[in-house]
Amino acid sequence: MRALVLTGPGKAEVQEIEPPIAAPGEVVVDVERVGVCGTDVELFTGEMSYLRTGRSWYPLRPGHEWCGVVSAVGEGVNASWLGRRVTGDTMLGCGHCDRCRAGRHHVCAELAEIGISSGRPGALAEQLAVPATALHALPDTVDPTLGALLEPGGNALRAARATGLEQGERLLVLGTGTIGLLTALFARTGGAEVHLMGRDDDGLRLARDLGFTDAWTRTSLPALAWDAVIDASNAPELPALALELVEPARRVIYIGLAGTPSTLDTRDLALKDVTAVGILGGSAGLAGAIAAYADASVDACSLVAATVGLAQTADVLAGHRPPDAGPGPKIHIDPRR
Repeated sequence: MRALVLTGPGKAEVQEIEPPIAAPGEVVVDVERVGVCGTDVELFTGEMSYLRTGRSWYPLRPGHEWCGVVSAVGEGVNASWLGRRVTGDTMLGCGHCDRCRAGRHHVCAELAEIGISSGRPGALAEQLAVPATALHALPDTVDPTLGALLEPGGNALRAARATGLEQGERLLVLGTGTIGLLTALFARTGGAEVHLMGRDDDGLRLARDLGFTDAWTRTSLPALAWDAVIDASNAPELPALALELVEPARRVIYIGLAGTPSTLDTRDLALKDVTAVGILGGSAGLAGAIAAYADASVDACSLVAATVGLAQTADVLAGHRPPDAGPGPKIHIDPRR
């Protein structure tokens, strides 16, 4: 089969490799669609911290936002999975430690992440092997575009839920990339008054097209009481700004990751009596994201600017947008092309 392989910093090529075999407890999925995200880009450029700590290494096969159809099942897997459209959890815990048994497998000490860490091959390939325990079945109303948006959707839903906001309370989302916009969409379905802050008016255009009329730059941001602030950016200065802006005794949610260390003064955190929450992974949000996409309470399709074939993936990772791309922040890959 064909698969994208990262062979070193800035080096990616489509290779012909042996297709996966369904090991006991696993299935093989024929991949329909894969999203490219910032983590994939950092793995390609060599900037990803995992490459320095030894959690990831080259050669590496990326891709962790995906959907497809189960084409083979291994020993011990119910045959009813055959032919079903699925997505899967990126985070694969050991399954038997205290964290896994308590439902916190996404922070298991032996964690392997599909397409990211511990040598677990990713979905930028024609086929992917996945443990059956990580699978989530997709209803017919969730098409491939939405199916490959479920991993970021699960992250975004967790961030929206973590605010603890009630109907009509005011949320500020910092960042208008995929996670920022998805978080805003999920928060809006929960009844929050959602505002977004972006870098410039061009970056806010899609937010406004999605119905978020309260979309601001830093200079135009009104002096309102923010009941919760979510940092969904990659800017190292915004975590501190989130803490500065949030109302005392409310919440800041940190889901964005900067390329360099960000700082905030914990004295401000304590003296404002603010609760800070970190979000890692979409595991606990996948089922809710599937339901929201399926009943159309969240329509995220416009976040995808273009879908290209596997051979164009290296260009996408290098920062080149397809010439016919729309305004959305996300590029999808169809490995069948």
